[in-house]
Amino acid sequence: MHSFNRLKNRLIARLITRFPRLARRFINSYRPWESEGQIPWTEPRKPLRDCRLALVTTAGVHHANQPAFDMQDPDGDPSWRELDGATIRHDFRITHDYYDHTDAEKDLNIVLPLDRLQEFIDEGVLGSLNRRHFGFMGHITGRHIPALIEFSAREIADRLRSDAVDLVLLTPA
Repeated sequence: MHSFNRLKNRLIARLITRFPRLARRFINSYRPWESEGQIPWTEPRKPLRDCRLALVTTAGVHHANQPAFDMQDPDGDPSWRELDGATIRHDFRITHDYYDHTDAEKDLNIVLPLDRLQEFIDEGVLGSLNRRHFGFMGHITGRHIPALIEFSAREIADRLRSDAVDLVLLTPA
C-alpha cells in the first residue's frame, strides 16, 4: 500500500509539472498552516558584501549516505539533514515525492544554488557561504507541524547562530 501511495504521489507531481492547469484544483484544496502574530523579519546588520549566508532547502536534498526522508508518512517528515557545502554538489540525493525533481537531479543549483551564490562572492556582492547548510523535506503537515516549529527549526537556528551566519536563504521546491 505504501509503495502504491509513493507511486501515486510521484505520478501526480509529474503530471501537474507537465500540465500546470491540473495543479489549480490541488492548490485550491490546500490549506496552508498560518502563523499568528508578526512575521519575525530581521533587517541585516551589515552590508551584504560582509555577510555569511547559509541555505535551508525544503527540496528533500540530503547526502547519499544520510537516511532518506520518510516518504511513508502522509504527514511528511519534520527531520532535517546537515549538508556539507563543499561536497553536496557531487554527493546528493533528493527524497521528495511531492514535486518532479528530474531537473534538480541534473543541476542541484535549481533547488540549492551554491554555484550561483559563489558567483556573487566572486563578484564581491556577497561575503561568504557557510560551510554547512540544511535540508528538509517540504511536505510537512498535520501532526508534524509542532515538531517542525518547536524542535527542528530551533535546532537549525542554534546551529546557524553558532556558525555566525548573518543571512539565510530558504529555497523551496
